[in-house]
Amino acid sequence: MRARIRTARKAMVVAAVASLGAGLLAGCADDGGGDGSSSGGGSGGSGGKTKITLGLFGTFGFEEAGLYKEYEKLHPDVDIQQTVVERNENYYPTLVNHLTTNSGLQDIQGVEVGNIAEIVKTQSAKLLDLSKYGKKGDYLEWKWQQATTEDGQTVGLGTDVGPMAICYRKDLFEKAGLPTDREEVGKLWAGDWNKLVKVGEDYKKKAPEGTTFLDSPGGLLQAILSSEKDRFYDSSGKVIYKSNPAVKAAFDLTAKAAEDGLIGNQTQFQPAWDTTIANSKFAAMSCPPWMLGYIKGKSKPEAKGKWDVAASPKSGNWGGSFLTVPKSGKNAEEAAKLAAWLTAPEQQAKLFAVQGSFPSTPAAYESDAVKSAKNEMTGDAPIGTIFAAAAKSSPVQTIGPKDQIIQQGLTDNGVILVTQGKSPKEAWDTAVKTIDNNLDQ
Repeated sequence: MRARIRTARKAMVVAAVASLGAGLLAGCADDGGGDGSSSGGGSGGSGGKTKITLGLFGTFGFEEAGLYKEYEKLHPDVDIQQTVVERNENYYPTLVNHLTTNSGLQDIQGVEVGNIAEIVKTQSAKLLDLSKYGKKGDYLEWKWQQATTEDGQTVGLGTDVGPMAICYRKDLFEKAGLPTDREEVGKLWAGDWNKLVKVGEDYKKKAPEGTTFLDSPGGLLQAILSSEKDRFYDSSGKVIYKSNPAVKAAFDLTAKAAEDGLIGNQTQFQPAWDTTIANSKFAAMSCPPWMLGYIKGKSKPEAKGKWDVAASPKSGNWGGSFLTVPKSGKNAEEAAKLAAWLTAPEQQAKLFAVQGSFPSTPAAYESDAVKSAKNEMTGDAPIGTIFAAAAKSSPVQTIGPKDQIIQQGLTDNGVILVTQGKSPKEAWDTAVKTIDNNLDQ
């Protein structure tokens, strides 16, 4: 994810898989509150039951999908209660403080993917090894690896993922003389992000007045970098974003597209960017599953069915969360069993069917809930199949503790400046200065 502040903006999303009728963003939407206070796990559940508490941010969807009630029915002696903080940037610092002091923790704590590397690196000693409860083979390899320490301790079980695709407007593509069939569209840029930008150049030649090919520089840069195995850190934990040629190439390609007028000049998840969705001001955008919900939420009714989804040039991932179990909980053993059950393929398929959170368990991709999924904005597009293919082929990515800070610096303090008249070099230098200042804090 770009940054905690973006997670906050995504917190306002009510996602919309048309046939599922709910959100496509687990861990990033308003769940109805809670102030984040934690009383810790205990055995004092109602009627003498074992109480298992969860501390979460946004909407993971477990309650909405009826999973808590189902588990309680299977285990009559268990009482499940959750505390929810709407926004991750308010939730995460409190979680770190509680882990550091080893107090005030819930039995299960959610962690956003952008924070998991820091948790693995600095807090693993406080967390239960969940490899004894979850089955490694059930999860995408790269998802399991993200929450695993160098010595093999797995501190988090994956909930959802954000496999990358490209969403595009069929009507705008047609007006610009481009193919509209999703298979043909995907072939235009298959294997190379440079080809995507080249399609943008073709689009510009006959672009409908007032439109750009892509929505934002941040969206393009995020997508390119999501497909790279090594981005901001190397495997030893060293910050390498300035010396990594893949990062600079992604930045330069995005900056060139911005210079050439192929990208809108807005920052994603800001009100002005929302307006460009509503007014059909761009033809394509980087699109993990949860983005479909954002599109629906910000579009006018007449946009229904005008979107489609094509495979991205390269597979990548943008988003997702984990469940962790602090060792200090009074019911850590029971909590670990619940965390494993909530993230098992069967439950992830049910969650997708109700909540739209895309599973991190490949076995769920064979379920009817995934294979038959449709979205009212994209008509008959087989979104489950498209996103499943991307999820299975995404790289095992090296994630560092300050990935969000670096990503946000490159986008909001970097490539966006090119759309405002700065040169690519000026934009890069500003991004580097901002990032390094924040990393030194």
